[in-house]
Amino acid sequence: MAINWQAFWLTLQLAVIVSGALFVIGLPIAYWIAFSRWRWKFLVEALVAMPIVLPPTVLGFYVLVALGPRSPLGRSWIALTGHTLAFTFWGLVIGSILYSLPFAVQPFAASFAAVDRKLIAASATLGASSLRTFLRVLVPLSVPGLITGAALSFAHTMGEFGVVLMVGGNIPGVTRTVSIDIYDRVQASDYSGANATALLLLVICFALLAIVYGTNRKAWAVKPVE
Repeated sequence: MAINWQAFWLTLQLAVIVSGALFVIGLPIAYWIAFSRWRWKFLVEALVAMPIVLPPTVLGFYVLVALGPRSPLGRSWIALTGHTLAFTFWGLVIGSILYSLPFAVQPFAASFAAVDRKLIAASATLGASSLRTFLRVLVPLSVPGLITGAALSFAHTMGEFGVVLMVGGNIPGVTRTVSIDIYDRVQASDYSGANATALLLLVICFALLAIVYGTNRKAWAVKPVE
């Protein structure tokens, strides 16, 4: 069988939306993690990193419960749209955002923390507001980490399986992503179709990561001690 382009384009759409949302959501969270002096900050860091160590089915189960008709969010969504949020594309978006959150926030926070605090203090001394300092000083100096976080969240969303299956099921054209399509093909003994789809996903993810590492190699290179 040929590649399921419907599943591929749905997965690509999901990855673009999720990585874009994580860029917007992740920046303020990463900024707070990098600069907050709150004593219990480590609890927030642990919470953000939870999806890395949690089995995808565990996270997917709790997201499914949170989106279900018995939850406040689920009831509100039903009242607004007339249908449940679970087993829909936007349910996948919410689950994917939570699942890929640490892959965006951690590189963002690490890049912010690496910026010389003297430059930030100098900007404030010159009268720049916190927002202007963030946009004109912190963000430009953190570009490698921002690129890495965006790329990792995109690639991670492209390949995720457990969370999307738990939250979205396997509805063609709605929630059937590339990873679920590969699983279905293997179950049906369509190894040639599974191989073609898996190879496409492998090439895309490898090319994306190669571009990221190639773009950031100068920033990550260890400078010789003078």
